[in-house]
Amino acid sequence: MSLTNRAFFKGWIGVVLFFGLILLVFTTVLLSQRPVELPMISDSRLLTDPFLQLPTASSVRVVWFTEFPGSAHQVRYGSRLQDTTTATTTQLSRSREDQRSRVGEQTEEGQIFQAPVLRDIWRHEAEVTGLTPGKRIPYQVVSLSEDGEEIESATFTLAPKPQPGTPLKILLSSDHQLMPMTAANLQKAQEVAGPIDAVFIAGDLINIPDRASEWFDDNRGCAFFPCLQGRAHYKLEKEGITTEYQGAEIIQHAPLYTAIGNHEVMGYYSSTDGLNEQFGRPVPEAIAAINYNIQAAALNPHNDPAVKAAWIQANSFNTETYEEILTLPQSLPGGEKYYAVTFGDIRLISLYITNIWRLPSLEDWALSRYREPEEDLNNPDRWGYGQHIFEPIAKGSKQYRWLEQELQSEEFQQAKYKIVMFHHPAHTLGDNIVPAYTNPVPYTQYTPDGQVKSVRYEYPLDQDYIIRDIQPLLEEAGVQLVYYGHSHLWNRFQSPTGVHFLESSNVGNTYGAYLGEKKRFVPEGFQETYAAVGDPNGLEPIAPTLAPVLDEETNQPLPYLSSNDITAFTILDTQDGSVTSYRFDTRQPDSEVVAFDRFSLR
Repeated sequence: MSLTNRAFFKGWIGVVLFFGLILLVFTTVLLSQRPVELPMISDSRLLTDPFLQLPTASSVRVVWFTEFPGSAHQVRYGSRLQDTTTATTTQLSRSREDQRSRVGEQTEEGQIFQAPVLRDIWRHEAEVTGLTPGKRIPYQVVSLSEDGEEIESATFTLAPKPQPGTPLKILLSSDHQLMPMTAANLQKAQEVAGPIDAVFIAGDLINIPDRASEWFDDNRGCAFFPCLQGRAHYKLEKEGITTEYQGAEIIQHAPLYTAIGNHEVMGYYSSTDGLNEQFGRPVPEAIAAINYNIQAAALNPHNDPAVKAAWIQANSFNTETYEEILTLPQSLPGGEKYYAVTFGDIRLISLYITNIWRLPSLEDWALSRYREPEEDLNNPDRWGYGQHIFEPIAKGSKQYRWLEQELQSEEFQQAKYKIVMFHHPAHTLGDNIVPAYTNPVPYTQYTPDGQVKSVRYEYPLDQDYIIRDIQPLLEEAGVQLVYYGHSHLWNRFQSPTGVHFLESSNVGNTYGAYLGEKKRFVPEGFQETYAAVGDPNGLEPIAPTLAPVLDEETNQPLPYLSSNDITAFTILDTQDGSVTSYRFDTRQPDSEVVAFDRFSLR
């Protein structure tokens, strides 16, 4: 049943009208005011070390953050740091803290902050030009503080984009989310691989994208940038042993390429509701547009397109903070949301394939994948609309048409290694692949007097956009590796045409692997029959080729790694095309890192 037909709105359109006044007030506040500003939390030092973005054949961007606007921000570079280039400074527009932040003196919920408080953070970016491929040179960044203090970073190294034929080591990572093993994972990755030439992250860099401390300085010691810059201080306790991990000094020297996961997407905007609440309640843009049209005359009497666009975004979802923090390659239709880039022998395509995560529960209270909570049936402003998709990827969509063109491009065709990265799994034993990756189809029942009795959502299995539309394109084009995350485990598959599918996202908080007697929760009595075990899309998991973990009961190799104690990471070595996955048992901090799986892209 269509979202726009009259039956769907019967019984609750009046409720939407009723809330129009509230939404009008909310919008007025949003467009005319900023939240109360937060005093500077860090000292006058730099909020991050510099990191590298968007290298070209002769240049690279250097980015760093401060909590003061400062002046004279510049990069010094060269053998004696004799050359300089000036940075452009911008301010993050939505970076906030709230009662659930762990930052500064707030170590428990609600100690200091309640409603979201704007945190002033400035971003500095400079382009270093005139570089020679294959030649790495020293650099440091310098910022002049408000009181005239010249603040320098340590000295690191930079280089432009590597030429084809250059042997590279690429770290494949995903789902950091301040998880307990992230700092250990990255620290061990660098110890094993040595200098890492680039990092590919398949989404979910943090948990709540507008919570600034998750990016910069969560006081538990495992924020995003500290972990990738060797400045973490996460104390991991396992079996009575506490080990502090620092992460690794990686992105000061190597560029970062990412894909958008569901945790890079914020929901509606509010100056009063908690950040978790805003994050967890995105609304489909089509619904936000309907709500806007109902109130358009009052909200936007002059019919200003910018006002309309801002209102719909504020009442649906956005990736503003993610895009403000990173400088990534861009596509003409997708901007930084999806793109393609050549790096050495690799052509990387990063797609925006993710949806809102909802509970699989059918409990009356749950904001579920499969139904609306009974208590909210007559309050559609509280509906979750199922696991709705953020960016269309189905055949005929803008992203799909762009992907078709990219797969036919000379840059892609000539690349030695053809890799596609996105967040939502194509094949996995994990939980998050169920239901199918498609637009939820609502089924609404009404009482005789026109009240909503129930709303359930079905996900037609034959309309899974990844399997129906995207996978055939990738197979026909000769893609060798499809890399993704989302279920917080390691497993891999190979299609009959030879495409490798890898999920390597095990840094803690695993959602489990469902094989044999272990079954996912799936609803019964629905129109669709969702897979409780195995890969719903028909491939068999491949057992690790080198040193698999053994099943404790059968002593047989497990075709996956799903653990809150053993972390996994993967290194692509372009010299020989090998993709090697490693595991480290954090319960034994002095143990060796074990290479447990290897396959080749050649």
